[in-house]
Amino acid sequence: MILKKLPILLAAGALLFACDKGKSSAEVEARKSFVDFSGMDSTVSPGDDFFSYMNGKWLKNTKIPDDQSGWGSFYTLYEENITKTKAVLEEAAASKASEGTLEQKIGDFYASGMDTVAIEKRGIEPIKKDLADIAAIKDYKGYLEYVSTNEQNHGGALFSFYVGTDDKNSSKNMVSFFQGGTGLPEKDYYTKKDPETQKIRDAYTKYISKLFVLSGTDEQSANQQAKDILAFETKLAASHKSPVELRDPIKNYHKYAVADLGKVYKMDWKTFLEKMLIKTDTVLVGQPEYYTAMGKLLETTPIETIKSVEKFALLNNTSSYLGKGFGDANFEYYGKALSGQKAPSARWKKLVNQTDGSLGELLGQLWVKKYFTPEAKARMLELVSNLKKVYRGRIEKLDWMSAETKAKALVKMDKIVQKIGYPDKWKNYDDVTISRDKYFENARAVGLHSYKEMVAKLQKPVDRSEWGMTPPTVNAYANPAFNEIVFPAGILQFPFFDNNADDAMNYGGIGMVIGHEMTHLFDDQGRQYDAEGNLKDWWQPSDAQKFKDKSQVVVSQYNGFKMFGNMNVNGELTLGENLADVGGLAIAYEAFKLTEQGKGDTKIEGLTPDQRFFMSMAQIWRIKNRDETMRVRLTTDPHSPELFRVNGPMSNFEPFYKAFNVTEKNKLFIPADKRAKVW
Repeated sequence: MILKKLPILLAAGALLFACDKGKSSAEVEARKSFVDFSGMDSTVSPGDDFFSYMNGKWLKNTKIPDDQSGWGSFYTLYEENITKTKAVLEEAAASKASEGTLEQKIGDFYASGMDTVAIEKRGIEPIKKDLADIAAIKDYKGYLEYVSTNEQNHGGALFSFYVGTDDKNSSKNMVSFFQGGTGLPEKDYYTKKDPETQKIRDAYTKYISKLFVLSGTDEQSANQQAKDILAFETKLAASHKSPVELRDPIKNYHKYAVADLGKVYKMDWKTFLEKMLIKTDTVLVGQPEYYTAMGKLLETTPIETIKSVEKFALLNNTSSYLGKGFGDANFEYYGKALSGQKAPSARWKKLVNQTDGSLGELLGQLWVKKYFTPEAKARMLELVSNLKKVYRGRIEKLDWMSAETKAKALVKMDKIVQKIGYPDKWKNYDDVTISRDKYFENARAVGLHSYKEMVAKLQKPVDRSEWGMTPPTVNAYANPAFNEIVFPAGILQFPFFDNNADDAMNYGGIGMVIGHEMTHLFDDQGRQYDAEGNLKDWWQPSDAQKFKDKSQVVVSQYNGFKMFGNMNVNGELTLGENLADVGGLAIAYEAFKLTEQGKGDTKIEGLTPDQRFFMSMAQIWRIKNRDETMRVRLTTDPHSPELFRVNGPMSNFEPFYKAFNVTEKNKLFIPADKRAKVW
């Protein structure tokens, strides 16, 4: 399933996002103002740098908490939601609910993970059998036998796959294999020579070595195995496609009969798949080059190295469920080296996340009852409806698209499905037994359930009611295979949305997010899927070329954005998100102009309706990131840094120019004929 997501990386330390309960009357009153004037930097002209104009003082005065990789709107809302979720879990854990009830399962899962005394006492006992099974492997054929039959990690470290919608037949589920086997952010991290990349490679090998030592390996041997694993992954990474190359759905779609998979890598695929409980005669392979290279390496690499690779995968995958030493080692690499965090998150926060990730649709049922109102859902449906009408009208008026393509685009627009808040039907976890004193076994029981649920899809019709996120999630996504846009309850709160806010704030906040996700269904990837969610060329060739030409303007603009003096935004990697930002702003604004406030010119707090709309949009991207996080994002993340998520769309939008008197003397000014405009 392709999920295009907003980053969970955004800003508002000075904004008051938290619920009003327990706050002073002054804080509640401040919340009702909705615009945070204290975070603005009035020394910056809005026409030179609107992001800094709105957020500059906040950026200067805000300290990122030690346990965070950044701080701002998404982060603070996430912190609010995680605190709410903790309350739900603690209540469930204390309820002494009957065996098998959702309260018992989520409560005992959470409680078992919080029992650090029991976890430390067990040490590595939960994985001793797995370690012995890996040690017993004799050759690469034995390795294939192990990874195909290991129900705790089918496919092992090297065979990455999932079951989801067939891109070219959205009514059918398929198993899709894709490149994997590496632990650095992307392929270039194995070969780049700059100090920052070398520091991450060193931290990675140190992490591998530390896990081996914690599992009982002597330090000298652990260091050597870490070097062997890095050398193996370096060879494997050479076969990987880059993040930009992975964005092309056509070039990453290869259908094979199981009988023909020997052309990719010669082995008994039929038996291999059957042992993994995968019942199919056809599979998709996203990157066949990876499996060809992996197969050759598997046969020519010393088996002791292959075993080390698999042992590391086991230790890495289970580090969150073992003792403190494993958690600390995990933090040193993922938290500190990759994200720049100064300290690990509190134990309870990790357990809230793990419970949500493991039993999210049990937890979600209690969460939405407590924190998501019917009124909020109704207002959201109204917003979505208004934006769909506007988007439809914009397609009808396009001057660059032919009538033939336009008619099909309108059919697709009319068929967009919106999911708001939470699923209409909840997943079933009846086969999962959760014990209050067996955290590791609980995690594995959920993992086995998820695997069986996934492979069972191969024998069933596609379930379009399924969600890719849990209700408390502070995020949203578009799924072109379902032609849908999805907004979990977790994001439907201030600064994105507030039932008490004026329309300018809501349309500039969640309205822009809605427009962003709608535009994803028509971005450089999403536009290739038809109204039914099939990857199919439904465009007239001349229209497709015009779209590419218009998109290239966006690529060129964002390629020119620079950070750290020597790192540019990758306009090709971020194209889909940038198109969604530029389009989302325009659509949300036009929908806002249909409201009574949008039609008028009544000022609130000295601000015109249009000014409040644009200020709301800039506030939702109020984020401060650690340098380590941003360096990784610039090479791997399809989302542009928040600075450019504000200034980029604004500089291409004439109503912004009028609202803040932007002229050719300002830095954000782009001549009208050079501005990006697609949808």
